[in-house]
Amino acid sequence: MTDFAAPAFPVEGEPLEAAHTSPDTLTLQARRRSTVAKNMGEPGPSPDQLKTLINIGARTPDHGKLFPWRFIVFEGEARAKFGAILEKVLREAEPGGPEERYELERNRFLRAPVVIGVVSDVTENYKIPEWEQVLSAGAVCMNLLIAARAMGFAAQWLTEWYAYDRRVKRALGLESGERIAGFIYVGTATEAPAERKRKPPRVERWEG
Repeated sequence: MTDFAAPAFPVEGEPLEAAHTSPDTLTLQARRRSTVAKNMGEPGPSPDQLKTLINIGARTPDHGKLFPWRFIVFEGEARAKFGAILEKVLREAEPGGPEERYELERNRFLRAPVVIGVVSDVTENYKIPEWEQVLSAGAVCMNLLIAARAMGFAAQWLTEWYAYDRRVKRALGLESGERIAGFIYVGTATEAPAERKRKPPRVERWEG
């Protein structure tokens, strides 16, 4: 990871550029590739870098300024504590399974120095459909991926089974109606990813 200077965030009312030409940004997005969590190690973001990362993640399109998402950060020993919960839940759901399976869950969040949970928190609003609010949470996840890469870190957006398990959601303090949009694993790559096969985009031009 290279040294990274925190960007200057604008203050309320400050005029902003309508466009910001940045070939480096286009190159980053054109070459962005997730690094699998098992290929991550130390170091992770510093406290200041993590704060910057989350603030950038929050700069997403948000119809109505509802802020229909929130963050849960896992770092240090909290990752192992959460892993213990995953192991307990899995043992209860699938008793008598192979120990390797339980071990995987116990160590799941230890794969990266920092994991950021993005929680979709929809507000009932007759003008702004639930779908738009959910999409905003997804955009937060993508912002985090790109910002982490720009900081020199590897990142992966995952959900996996525990994002949908009611017992895990309860342990995380999720309220009724809240859902996990993603867990963003952030660390330093121990192995460079290779480009995967990609289908060409499906494009139509509507002509009336």
